[in-house]
Amino acid sequence: MIEPQITIVVVPRERFSFTRESLESIYEHTQMPFKLVYVDGNSPSHIKRYLEEEAHKRNFEIIRTDYYLSPNQGRNIGLRQVKTKYLVFIDNDVLVTPGWLERMFECAEETEASVVTPLTCEGTPAHEHIHCAGGQVHVREEIKGGAVRRRMREKMYKQGKKVEQVRDQLKREQTELAEFHCMFVRTEIFERIGGQLDEGMMNTKEHLDFCMTVIQAGGTVYFEPDSLVTYVPGPPLELSDMTFYMLRWSDAWELASLHRLRDKWNVEEDQYFTNRYRRVGWRRHMTITRPLAARIGELGNRLVIFGQKKTRLEKILVPMDKALNRYLTTSQARRLSQVKKEAQTPKEPEKTPVGAS
Repeated sequence: MIEPQITIVVVPRERFSFTRESLESIYEHTQMPFKLVYVDGNSPSHIKRYLEEEAHKRNFEIIRTDYYLSPNQGRNIGLRQVKTKYLVFIDNDVLVTPGWLERMFECAEETEASVVTPLTCEGTPAHEHIHCAGGQVHVREEIKGGAVRRRMREKMYKQGKKVEQVRDQLKREQTELAEFHCMFVRTEIFERIGGQLDEGMMNTKEHLDFCMTVIQAGGTVYFEPDSLVTYVPGPPLELSDMTFYMLRWSDAWELASLHRLRDKWNVEEDQYFTNRYRRVGWRRHMTITRPLAARIGELGNRLVIFGQKKTRLEKILVPMDKALNRYLTTSQARRLSQVKKEAQTPKEPEKTPVGAS
């Protein structure tokens, strides 16, 4: 049996209800040997049982916590188990296609890339609409009035385009941006950047921070269009997803991430940041608050309920969402504080026996 050179690390993104589809996609469409570490951050009981059954059947490793994880927390837990030359970070809501892993492996071997990003699509039907085909992310220095201003620049290529329309324009090339939906990484790069991902980047822009850190350390990022994956975002499909989804996209985590990015890279708090401050909480608004207001409006004959027009219901629900969101983040912070106090020395969460696939 060929010893795998790649470890796939699966982490929760924003929900658990797509677990089966994503995991089965990996096993159906991956031919080369790999190890798999599944980081299970407090999934509901039926998902926990499913993963345990699959781990027994397919012989992969589960690392479970009894509390929710931010994305980089989950990735770092998985990273600590990696002993192979390469690893893949992949979210638990991603579908892959035949050859996805082989093509990124070939790219890394032939270019000596530190990071490889596939052609990443979004939504269903799968593999049709591009989310990211590489891009730019860097700090640009500008001189204005004799003072140097450092400003963040970010751009994703081909976003929103149909694959069939631009396929002949895509080629393997060096780029600056890769996203954590699916990211192929040369493991040794972590020796140059401090050993792990920055957990101060809690829920947004953590991929920008990582890519800039890799490039700053002398590494390279490549785009490989012959590897194709699709991430399938929510809204949450099951009630058991809701608490994690609201915490994952909490105001506190998003603001902490943006402030960490600003301070770490010593950049201006310009329009790049103010635009994002204005949109804090937009995912919850679009996937929970607005649909709930619409549903209540339908129950009120789409006109008036409790004396309020449907268009005003969102304004009533938003403060309620904000209050609930603060409660969730405060509770999570207390839970993590308790976990740290209970552990006098760092220890790994419970895990199943390691196996190779």
